[in-house]
Amino acid sequence: MYEVGTIDFAVYEDSVEFLGMANVTLPDKTQKVIPMNGAGIGGDVEVPIVGHYDAMTLILAFRNYTKRLSTLREHRTHQIELRVAQQGEDPVAGTLVTDSVKHVFMAVPKKASGGTVAPAAPNDATIEFSVRYWATFINGEKVDEIDQLNRVDIVNGIDYNAEVRKALGK
Repeated sequence: MYEVGTIDFAVYEDSVEFLGMANVTLPDKTQKVIPMNGAGIGGDVEVPIVGHYDAMTLILAFRNYTKRLSTLREHRTHQIELRVAQQGEDPVAGTLVTDSVKHVFMAVPKKASGGTVAPAAPNDATIEFSVRYWATFINGEKVDEIDQLNRVDIVNGIDYNAEVRKALGK
């Protein structure tokens, strides 16, 4: 199976309200690392710490500054969903395949830009969110989940923070 690309996607808030046309920059998942060095080690080694990630930022870029964009600036946690139709190709069967990909974010707004104003042009307004939770589902199956506030770090069904929670009595 070859992954070809995104056919289209939609942005929703609270699973029901379509937010409009947008381009989206997904967050980076960068694990925190500590250096390890000393006798018997030929230099420095970076060791990723289980379940610890740098801050994650979600960016939504809209064609114009609208009332809906202003609503996303409300000082509260927003549930943002990206519903993606992704095209693949099965070269053996010679068929095209459409996968459903859904990203669910719990996020708080941290920066908004009104963009630019020019005749006969969109103004490309953006809003940035601090992400607290991110889950990804492919064809209905959860394949990835990061919940920093509840110490959840699941990749392909394995919760890498389960032992940490257990050690902490949670």
